[in-house]
Amino acid sequence: MKNKKRMTVFKYTGLIVGCLIVVSCQQPKKQVIWQSYSGDPIIEQKVDSVLSLMTLDEKIGQMNQYSGNFASTGAVSDNQSGEYLKRGMIGSTFNVFGADHLRMLQEQNLKYSRLKIPMLFAADVIHGLETTFPIPLAEACSWDLELMEETARAAAEEATASGVAWNFAPMIDIARDPRWGRVMEGAGEDVFLASAVARARVRGFQGISDYRDLSKPNTMMACAKHFVGYGAAQAGRDYHSVDVSERSLYDTYFPPFEAAIDEGVTSFMTAFNDLNGVPCTANNYLYKDILREAWGFKGMVVTDYTAIMELMHHGFARDLKHGAQLSLDAGIDMDMISEAFVTHLKELVEEGKVSEKQIDVAVSRILEMKFLLGLFDDPYRYFDAERQKQVVMSEANQSLARQAAQQSIVLLKNEGKLLPLSTDQALKVALIGPFVDERASLNGEWAIKGNRSRSVTLREGLEAKYKGTGVQFTYAKGTDLPLLDRSTMKASKDNQPDERGFAEAIKVAKASDIILVAMGENFHWSGEAACRTDITLPGNQRELLKALKQTGKPVVLVLFNGRPLDLSWEAENLDAIVEAWYPGLMAGHAVADVLSGAVCPSAKLVMTFPRNVGQIPIYYNAKNTGRPFDAKAPSDYKSSYIDVDNTPLFPFGHGLSYTTFEYTNIMLNAESFEQGEAITLKADIVNSGDYDGTEIVQLYIRDRVASITRPVKELKDFRKVALRKGETKTIEFTIDEALLSFRDRNLNWTTEPGEFDIWLGTSSNDESNHFVISFN
Repeated sequence: MKNKKRMTVFKYTGLIVGCLIVVSCQQPKKQVIWQSYSGDPIIEQKVDSVLSLMTLDEKIGQMNQYSGNFASTGAVSDNQSGEYLKRGMIGSTFNVFGADHLRMLQEQNLKYSRLKIPMLFAADVIHGLETTFPIPLAEACSWDLELMEETARAAAEEATASGVAWNFAPMIDIARDPRWGRVMEGAGEDVFLASAVARARVRGFQGISDYRDLSKPNTMMACAKHFVGYGAAQAGRDYHSVDVSERSLYDTYFPPFEAAIDEGVTSFMTAFNDLNGVPCTANNYLYKDILREAWGFKGMVVTDYTAIMELMHHGFARDLKHGAQLSLDAGIDMDMISEAFVTHLKELVEEGKVSEKQIDVAVSRILEMKFLLGLFDDPYRYFDAERQKQVVMSEANQSLARQAAQQSIVLLKNEGKLLPLSTDQALKVALIGPFVDERASLNGEWAIKGNRSRSVTLREGLEAKYKGTGVQFTYAKGTDLPLLDRSTMKASKDNQPDERGFAEAIKVAKASDIILVAMGENFHWSGEAACRTDITLPGNQRELLKALKQTGKPVVLVLFNGRPLDLSWEAENLDAIVEAWYPGLMAGHAVADVLSGAVCPSAKLVMTFPRNVGQIPIYYNAKNTGRPFDAKAPSDYKSSYIDVDNTPLFPFGHGLSYTTFEYTNIMLNAESFEQGEAITLKADIVNSGDYDGTEIVQLYIRDRVASITRPVKELKDFRKVALRKGETKTIEFTIDEALLSFRDRNLNWTTEPGEFDIWLGTSSNDESNHFVISFN
């Protein structure tokens, strides 16, 4: 009778027959204090109206999320999804795909939901749904923000046509330890670039100008993850503890997440790790003080997979019930998989340990997103089988995948300009290595629905590119890739490669003019829970390279991997090295495009390659120390190693080209400026080589003396400049007070008077174009 009385105050709306989804006929009294993402009073009114009709069980059910169990990444609790579905107590399901299949699941949900509240379907569409683009680390090496936005948009088009309205991406953790397998999901080590990439990928995934666009059937929620510090896991070991200063949080780990909020990201995901002693999933400081209060974030927060359950393993929660209380107190809205909220929140309310108002706040955020996505108006709007046929694996998306892969390939070394292997010459090329015909690994990890049997192999790409030319290929595998036992997440002892294939490889190599070797990591060796203490080429691949080197023939190494590797021997002994990463669906074609010179390589590294694992963590923008190493001065008692150089093998920003670029007419319009003013830096970039190409011009600064020690260099801007052979273009940078600012001792932004070094160059170690300016 109580609910019937309430019905006199509301009218029905929406397309669902018999639906109790309502909009108030009069201005209702706000049920609970919550700040909406949209700020739209009509949306807020709708949320409050629905909330007022919900029982406590129904509210808690909205905070409950299950996996489709197609891609489990952790231990699963005693899953009661069927039982809760029949009670209308599942708010979201993830990693289930297909317009027709999800339509059926939504029908089941609405059948059991008393108020006909639609279910929200989510997925980990990290770098494409079925059309697989290069892994995010590779794409970041393109430094092409428009391209990254475009590939994210294409992925969203495919995902939304397949029923997915919420994407668990982008991953925007700063990562400086290549032992950590999840570096393949992010944008590398630099704060400025990673923040720009975060914005681009949020724009691409969500595809909105403002909240009103979310109701379109090809837009979706993005999710900034993992908040926060996950990339700083101790020893590069996944899920491990993180202990960093508050300054490191503000200077290094927070900025990409703030950038995502500035771009309108709709959701956040918690990190698995504990941060300075408090697990992120129950961290009031992170989610209340920083995310909500300081940054004003008004979207949803979801845990990572079983993260509430793991509070017990952290030794932070006594049991799952206690974990539920701690997480809700911290401001978490939705529980992924743990079933902590759905099994314990009601009891916690009855005991007075949490309040129903806390639950109302979380549920309000969830309901708002469902309203904004248009799911209350049409719960089936994302299930368009016809659009799914048109956009998934479309020719346009495949062409984009090829372009993205081309722009992500980094030329690390090219001694004697051995590359490109032109299609106009007569050559006998030996194709050797486990990646010549490898297909399954080319998509990398998190390929979600990407069909690994459809990825183009290197041999297929080369044969297509060189068909009808004077280039002839012969093949020998040489060795196998070591595999990973997924049940133990250890290298499989039953599949360790031996040297029986070496002899055939050497025979083929000796009969060739040039040796092209394709090596790397099986895709399971990079990604979540795939951490390594030895980041050299796995198995006996280096031993095969040493044997091939003895033939005296020039050797080109093409790498397929998901992290920076220790290539110390390879860099010293091989003639050319091409870092192809995991290029995705069009891998073979894209690599062939670059090797042949049809595409001039332009990508630049976004993570430093160490000389050995002992240098880790190594990154370009470290502090100088009080005893900096100087190669020209005596090295006693300086900050250095006794067994290896301080310098990286390949620095951040490094990447070669087939053409050459000259920086000329570099001019500052002033050498000093004051508050409210700015300096303009101009330069002419000349393509002085023999190929059309693209240069990534990088601007770095250093604050010479400050009240807080500053890094030796900081990337502050860049330009990607496409130039035809012989062409010149003028570029311009503005250096203002904001560009020179930093956080002072109280973590407030400031710019202090003094001298600043400015570098304009091709990488972080380019010292050729150096200037000094003053801020007065």
